Amino acid sequence: MITIGGSIGTALFVTIGTGLTHGGPGSLLLGFILYSCFLGLVNNCMAEMSVFMPVSGGFVRMGNKWVDEAFGFMIGWNFFIYEAVLIPWEITALNLVLKFWRADIPLAAVCAGCIVLYGIINLFAVKWYGESEFWLAGGKVILIILLFCFTFITMVGGNPKHDAYGFRYWRNPGPFAEYITTGDLGRYHGFLAALWKAAFTIVGPEYIAMLAGEAAHPRINLKRAYKTIYLRFGLFFIGGALACGIVIPYNDENLVSVLSSDGGNTAASSPYVIAMQNLGIDVLPHVVNALMVTSIFSAGNSYVYAASRTLYSLSLEGHAPKFLRKSTKNGVPIWCFCITMTFPLLSFLAIGTSSGQVITWLANLTESSQIINYICMCIIYLFWYRALKAQNVDRRTLPYFGWAQPYCAWAGLVAMSLTVFFYGYETFLTGEWNTGTFFSYYLMCFVCPIWYVGWKVVKNTKIVKAEEADLIWERPIIDAYEASISGTHKSVWEELREIRGLKKRKTAEDHL
Repeated sequence: MITIGGSIGTALFVTIGTGLTHGGPGSLLLGFILYSCFLGLVNNCMAEMSVFMPVSGGFVRMGNKWVDEAFGFMIGWNFFIYEAVLIPWEITALNLVLKFWRADIPLAAVCAGCIVLYGIINLFAVKWYGESEFWLAGGKVILIILLFCFTFITMVGGNPKHDAYGFRYWRNPGPFAEYITTGDLGRYHGFLAALWKAAFTIVGPEYIAMLAGEAAHPRINLKRAYKTIYLRFGLFFIGGALACGIVIPYNDENLVSVLSSDGGNTAASSPYVIAMQNLGIDVLPHVVNALMVTSIFSAGNSYVYAASRTLYSLSLEGHAPKFLRKSTKNGVPIWCFCITMTFPLLSFLAIGTSSGQVITWLANLTESSQIINYICMCIIYLFWYRALKAQNVDRRTLPYFGWAQPYCAWAGLVAMSLTVFFYGYETFLTGEWNTGTFFSYYLMCFVCPIWYVGWKVVKNTKIVKAEEADLIWERPIIDAYEASISGTHKSVWEELREIRGLKKRKTAEDHL
């Protein structure tokens, strides 16, 4: 359930409207399909490594072990900053959603409330985090299914206006919008804008990798989780892009107006909510908005968990102070958690400025970090693949065998490199230059190389040779754990029934 819903948040339900207005429904759908393919390449790489070596810290520690210690330092801090900054981004977005009901809700109270709740949930053992994410992710699944049903029923005439609009908006105003300029060039700009929106919306493999060290039956469940990602790409993200382009035209006056006013002052900036209001549907927008609240809260909750565990893995590898290794009796890295919880305080910035401006700035700042993570995953895989060949390890004997390797890794590396390189191209167009905007897009592209070179110079690290790469690492511990529990493994449906109390859990005495 965490795999299905843990990384779905604001972008798919609210800010996806920006991609629709800039690119049109055709560009939005094509952009989501193309980027899903890009990220599928990365997922194929990460799945093979993570199932083989499900260590705490995931790809962060793999980069340190199989590429270069300086590389692990760089990718670890990049991922931590990315996750930590997204926490206030989600809190600020939650404020927009809540204002759908009342415009006078105090932003400071929303920020403080989220911080307290994130603290309570994440201070308990991982099982409580998992339990909360089970229900919150379930709410996201319900929301997505609800929106798909709304799209289908209303497009065939099941709405108060009895208007069977079908794919009308694909014909008028058309599938492709003009952005920045006119004509074919304008439509191409629109497609790129939709592709960049997809790049910010679609995520996945990094979160499973961070959960690997605390998952039960890791090699069985991680394999299942990584395979689920492809289904999520197709059903949730691509399906969401298609539905968004069906229910509302890209030039809808309400949508354009609310997005042009600093990103919108309420959750009415969601294209789905606007479409419901256009059709005269009264109750459903409130239901959708309530589920959006849980979805956005869940995303922030996931970022708190991932950021604290990333900082913990950095400490384990000697890339952060040793005192950060201290954990509570429930296994929570307490000092890592405390440092992570300082970042949500950035959400209070929205009190003195527009919420929409804060969201845009934070989103752009973290976007390059996210894509850099995927680039690093491909690089780690190529080094790992090289080490397997040098040490005569047959990949077909691995717990998970990725397809079309290493060509898949090379394709993913090129695709993600081009994405991060051109992501902020608009700032270079005539009359569009803005120094602040430029650094919001490319800041981490400059910071990461500095981190890498700086740590390499200070610590005099060496690139790991293929024949010296440690492919044993934590395998004995993982193998012993897998062997000790292999006989009691349950299917996902049996586990769900037990978790929900529909089936009695067997105790150790029952097994004996």
